[in-house]
Amino acid sequence: MAVTPRNENYESVIREIFSRAQFIEELGIKLVRVAPGEAETSLEIRDAHRQQDGFVHAGVQATIADHTGGAAAATLFAVGQYPLSAEFKINFLRVADGTSLICRSKVLKPGKTLSVVESEVYSVVGSEEKLVSKATLTIAIVEAGTGA
Repeated sequence: MAVTPRNENYESVIREIFSRAQFIEELGIKLVRVAPGEAETSLEIRDAHRQQDGFVHAGVQATIADHTGGAAAATLFAVGQYPLSAEFKINFLRVADGTSLICRSKVLKPGKTLSVVESEVYSVVGSEEKLVSKATLTIAIVEAGTGA
């Protein structure tokens, strides 16, 4: 689906969102790429990201899927609009292990008040990427300063 951003400076807005998200910074999630309706992030896996059995915690996967999906949605927002997660569902397809995670998100349906986004999380093992989880997100479009 070809989409046109309503803010020509969408990339700087996305980078600002990432720079202000302290939890995302503490996890180590990095913005790799943005394009209209798309975003990609990466995360170098640390011991703190793992659950009791040594696999990447479901919460880490959900967080990268959610934040990357919000970034993809926000590439299509007008000036002064920001993403706020309204709902998401995630399927964990296999255990996540390896050295890093990559998340690729794409807007499925842009809207005026809500956008629907799909996020795919891949575990990198050597040079191979394995799809480990997939999320569908509903992102609310909020005006700066309103919270709604």
